[in-house]
Amino acid sequence: VDLTNLQRQVIHREATIGINKAQSAKAAMEQINSTIAIEVIAERLDQTMLDARVGQVDLVLDCSDNFATRHAINRACVQHQKMLVSGAAIRFDGQVTSFDFRQDNAPCYACLFPDDANAEEERCAVMGVFAPLVGVIGTMQATMAILMLADVNDAPAGGRLHMFDARSVSWRTVRYQRDTTCAVCAATPRVTPFNKEIEHA
Repeated sequence: VDLTNLQRQVIHREATIGINKAQSAKAAMEQINSTIAIEVIAERLDQTMLDARVGQVDLVLDCSDNFATRHAINRACVQHQKMLVSGAAIRFDGQVTSFDFRQDNAPCYACLFPDDANAEEERCAVMGVFAPLVGVIGTMQATMAILMLADVNDAPAGGRLHMFDARSVSWRTVRYQRDTTCAVCAATPRVTPFNKEIEHA
């Protein structure tokens, strides 16, 4: 935990500066609810370790700040047919979307943002981010995750990118579809049948 994190990463405190973020977050959550079970993984996961971890869960929340990590998480979720909720924020702009890889024709993160090693990347550590924006996007991710895990009838379907402009306090939604030539999801067979109807563009 670094002092510069505190304006937007509200789970940490001045008292936890210098502590591993995973450990700091665990302690904060246990103060809210002492009955929850939290497993801390205080290390970087390579693709093999990530695949193993993703295979053990029901849903993944991607709150990372770089394309390499997002694409690695996406590949693991596609491989194991796990639900994924992805969020990002930079300056005054945020975005959030969900993927349900139990669906036969669900698009993946690489359909929306192809994995281009030459793509220019903007990170909040360099470009800055409007502190409340992170909370808005994080809360929307939590909302989507809970609805998907609870299998609520009108839970957010994939294929919609929700973009938030903090300057105008407004949302805009863009539809997207699966790329049939996608190097990630088009090459990965879906073996688990799941026929929940979704709204198509």
